[in-house]
Amino acid sequence: MSKKMIAQTAERLRRLCRRAVKPLMSQWNVSMSSKSSGVAMSKFETGQTLPYKLLSEKLDCVASRLKRPLTLSEKVLYSHLDYPGDQDIKRGESYLLLRPDRVAMQDATAQMALLQFISSGLSKVAVPSTVHCDHLIEAQICGEQDLKRAKDLNKEVYGFLASASGKYGLGFWKPGSGIIHQIILENYAFPGLLMIGTDSHTPNGGGLGGLCIGVGGADAVDVMANMPWELKCPNVIGVHLTGKISGWTAAKDVILRVAEILTVKGGTGAIIEYHGPGVESISCTGQATICNMGAEIGATTSLFPLNKRMIQYLCATGRGEIAAEAVKYQKKLLTPDKDCKYDKLIEINLDKLEPLVNGPYTPDLAHPIAKLGENSKKNGYPIEIKVGLIGSCTNSSYEDMGRCASIAKDALSHGLTAKIPFNVTPGSEQIRATIERDGMIETFNKFGATVLANACGPCIGQWDRKDVKKGEKNTIVTSYNRNFTGRNDANPATHCFVTSPEIVTALSIVGCLDFNPLKDELTDSKGKKFKLKAPTGEELPAKGFDPGQDTYSAPPPDGSKVKVAVDPKSKRLQLLEPFPKWDGKDLTDLTVLIKVKGKCTTDHISAAGPWLKYRGHLDNISNNMFIGAINAENNEMNKIKNQRSNNWGAVPEVARDYKANNVKWVAVGEDNYGEGSSREHAALEPRHLGGVAIIVKSFARIHETNLKKQGLLALTFANPSDYDKVQPTSKLSLLNLKDMAPGKPIDCEIKNGGGSDKIKLNHTFNADQIEWFKAGSALNRMKEKLK
Repeated sequence: MSKKMIAQTAERLRRLCRRAVKPLMSQWNVSMSSKSSGVAMSKFETGQTLPYKLLSEKLDCVASRLKRPLTLSEKVLYSHLDYPGDQDIKRGESYLLLRPDRVAMQDATAQMALLQFISSGLSKVAVPSTVHCDHLIEAQICGEQDLKRAKDLNKEVYGFLASASGKYGLGFWKPGSGIIHQIILENYAFPGLLMIGTDSHTPNGGGLGGLCIGVGGADAVDVMANMPWELKCPNVIGVHLTGKISGWTAAKDVILRVAEILTVKGGTGAIIEYHGPGVESISCTGQATICNMGAEIGATTSLFPLNKRMIQYLCATGRGEIAAEAVKYQKKLLTPDKDCKYDKLIEINLDKLEPLVNGPYTPDLAHPIAKLGENSKKNGYPIEIKVGLIGSCTNSSYEDMGRCASIAKDALSHGLTAKIPFNVTPGSEQIRATIERDGMIETFNKFGATVLANACGPCIGQWDRKDVKKGEKNTIVTSYNRNFTGRNDANPATHCFVTSPEIVTALSIVGCLDFNPLKDELTDSKGKKFKLKAPTGEELPAKGFDPGQDTYSAPPPDGSKVKVAVDPKSKRLQLLEPFPKWDGKDLTDLTVLIKVKGKCTTDHISAAGPWLKYRGHLDNISNNMFIGAINAENNEMNKIKNQRSNNWGAVPEVARDYKANNVKWVAVGEDNYGEGSSREHAALEPRHLGGVAIIVKSFARIHETNLKKQGLLALTFANPSDYDKVQPTSKLSLLNLKDMAPGKPIDCEIKNGGGSDKIKLNHTFNADQIEWFKAGSALNRMKEKLK
């Protein structure tokens, strides 16, 4: 692009921004009498217009019924109700039937979602939907080489996703385009949006004022099939922000502090709603960072109210018309009512917030940077840092990259570079192209960085790590969102700490945890002492964004002639067979496959990393079922006793033996079972290998729904201590299932040797969900309805 064209584009964006921000700065005094302008939801879907007028009408209906001030979360959610006039609305209790505006799927989960959609027999998706190729690219050498390798290795899967997208009317973002959540923020998110996505970090879109919620693939199929989407009416947790972000403190520190307060399960069943005067000091992409990592506290989603920073971002990304339209509905639809009530309220003064480093092994264990070294020595964490990694869907914006580049420049000016391997992941092709144009990649290269592909990479375990052996105790620091055991490199001895990209960059200069860049001095190449300057960086590029290579493929107007082939001999893809219906009988003398001890995330149930290549082949990926879970019987992973043969074996191997011999089984777990990723494979695999129920102390939201969708009984101990009554050799019977009803506990008999105990198991199935169980799965039930 020529300098003249750059100048013209920048001036156009400035004009759009002035036009949109002017009413914003005059207390949003906009007449609501004007009709919707028919503004397109995105440049890729010009036939789909912003739904503000309809949402406003639905909200009027709900407000007249509830007769109370509404939170922002309630306004956006309830304005998407299928039947706002008679929907029962009770926070934390009722189930809502909703009509999302769009669906987004990443390539690892899209495979199973599209296979389910194909089996439904429908010809085209009913709502705007997209597929994003970001999960299957392994970090090995550098961006360009890794992308080329991924295209070769995953040719069959990419071809399936591209052809299925074309046939059924989905937009397709090719490998190299970037991480799904960054692409959504740049192109599709808008204030007031309701979107579901088959990835747990879908809430990233809350940075642009949308309710973006992570789900399993079966939920996506429902919406794409024009069926209402069901969600238990969430509670609302308010986070009131005062003060201003400044210095070394970053937006990431807000969510790290919230995680410390709420813990990994404190947000379960709730939307986190940020508000207050401190909001204006956080950039739009910073707000997205905060919403993104809300997944780590179990929140349904998170969001911010419409504000100046969102307007500026929309304008900078070529969506000034959307910004102007949103302003018209700010007071009514896109900000909370005065005196609205939150179920819980958290106060955070940004002036007093200091940089935090959370971990290891859990994202809610917070250490102030000033105490990180001391705490690490006290707890025996390895002080030496082996690798620093910045980027991922949480922290890969232009602002993030710019602030980190400023730290790198500061170090370089004193003759210093990164002391350890330092990996940089751009969030999208647009970010990569823009930071390359603006000299940041050159700075990172001089600093000693490796720039990886525009993809998830090490954040999700797609990392061919060579510097340590498996089992070797070591420390890494990342700007990622999740740090469960083995998450990044499949090494359970890796101590991963998550923090802001700025702190990662600073720590990488020294290579140890006991460095505080706010106070500690460094020695330059000439032996002089100096302190790093606080990071600085532009929120948005002065020259506008460079889109880089075109990586989007639009579906043809008529996809009926597009062929989607799945080779029956494929090891990567497999057409789905319907799960069997419930036979109407009680489930008696069930074998305990595994009694899980401690934390059991979806990574423990269905590992990622090298297993991602089988996400489209249910039978093959089932060979990873529960291989990361700790067996309470022996405190070991992937080693359980086969109750038929009395031999020890791997979990999938024993489950396959049970299935082959018609032995129905259950799995037993503890609190917040299934936290983490939205991957529905963690529900599909137990169902496929003969499981009938999962019985735990408590569930994470998405996983509980995924289990129900696949026809499994998701049950919780009415008395959590009853977990201790279940032994590896126990036989469990689930009784009186024909009388199963919403709110009515299930009778369970536990047989141990010659004795038995009778206990109660709770569930959250509503009437429709009970029909899923009877039909064998939600997909089976949908087919029955379509017939």
